[in-house]
This record gives sequence, structure tokens and C-alpha cells, in this order.
Amino acid sequence: MDRRDIHNSDLPLLCQSCEARHKGICGVLSPAQLGELSKHTAKSSFSAESEIAPAGQPVLRHANILSGVVKLSKLTADGRQQIVGLQFAPDFLGRPFARQQDTAVEAATNVRVCSFPASVLEAMVRQSPELEHRLHEQTLKELDEARDWMLTLGRKTAAEKVASFIYLIATHIDPDATKANARRFELPLKRSDIADFLGLTIETVSRQVTKLRQAGIITLISNREVEVPDLERLKSATEQDTEGR
Repeated sequence: MDRRDIHNSDLPLLCQSCEARHKGICGVLSPAQLGELSKHTAKSSFSAESEIAPAGQPVLRHANILSGVVKLSKLTADGRQQIVGLQFAPDFLGRPFARQQDTAVEAATNVRVCSFPASVLEAMVRQSPELEHRLHEQTLKELDEARDWMLTLGRKTAAEKVASFIYLIATHIDPDATKANARRFELPLKRSDIADFLGLTIETVSRQVTKLRQAGIITLISNREVEVPDLERLKSATEQDTEGR
């Protein structure tokens, strides 16, 4: 039976209105598997900039992101923070079979997650090739995105880096947006975090945002709310320095 044809009445109550069920890892689970998982599931909310899971702690639970943006960061030996990744709904938070959390996990915006014990999910992975395949697909997707981001950080100019960051958010924060070539959203990071993520100064980030606005590539509704009238034009700016360098 195609899991997309499963009637809501066959599902646990907790899963019937879940935003992540179809596109997240749960989309490959049968009603019986969802029922078993729901016995151990808890939904939680985190306010912006609050800690979800500290680095270095034992991994006790995994989670699906239902809404919001999560940032992953690491600390250098002298205490400096480096943001190493962002995750969006319906991404899966965690690494099955990892025993220790290797990154700090924080809510960049208000975040809602659906979490479950690591032991329960890992038992399901052993029993379900479809679930193992879905998790493997997400891991490869994250690897591809990390490689693309290495190119951004290593080879692109400041203008291209800032455009790439805004394009990343525009294409991930609301993938079901009805307007295919326009987006309006709130940046999930403050300017200091954007600078940290891109390896730039706050002043450089602000200057490049202003230049994108002056070029008509973005519109600033407020300090963090952005409108992108033409997504393709923003994409072009990720590979073409607006300063002409």
C-alpha cells in the first residue's frame, strides 16, 4: 500500500495533523510503526536563542523539526563559537547510533519539535529498510549542502556570500510557498550570527545587505524581515559579485 494513501483515521492522533509527517522520516513508516513511535513521542517548543541540546552530552533523544530554524554550532578551544549548519522543518535532528552530541543545538527562531527516545528510533531503523534509506538520504543531502557551503565560504566574495545566505533561507524556510519566484520571510539569524556563519564582519554583512537592497534584489521590510521579488535574480547574485570584483 502506498503510504500516501493512508487515511488519517488509521494514524495515531498525535500524527494526524503533523506538519512533518509526509516529508520527514515518518513519511516512510506504516500506521503500526507510527503508532509504536507515538507511544514514546513528545512535542516541545523552544523560544528563539534557547538551547535544545548541549554539545558533549549523551544522545538520549532524536527529533523531527516541525517548525522554525535550528542552528548547529561548535566552540573552538578558546571559547569562540562557529555556526556550522542550519536545519529547517521537516529535517531530522540527530545522528542515529551516535552516543554523544558533537554540536550545540540551539533554536535560531521559535522552534517546535517532535522528539522520541534514541533507543526506540534506532530499534526501528534496524527493522525498517525504508526508514534507514530515508535517514541515509537526509545525511547525503546534508553532506552535499555542506560541500556547497564550503565553496561559498572558500571561494565567493563577501557580496556573493551574503546573497548565498539569503538565498539559502529563501529556499528552505518555506518550501511550500505559493509564489514560485518570490519570497517574504524573517531572517532567522541576527547580523552578528550571519557574520559568524559567513566568516565576515557585522559591518561587511550590513554593507552587502544594503547593496542588495539598493540593487532591487531584496526589499527590507524591517531589520530582519526580507522580501525577495525575484528568486532567480537573487540566485544570480550568489555567483556574480554586485561590486563587480
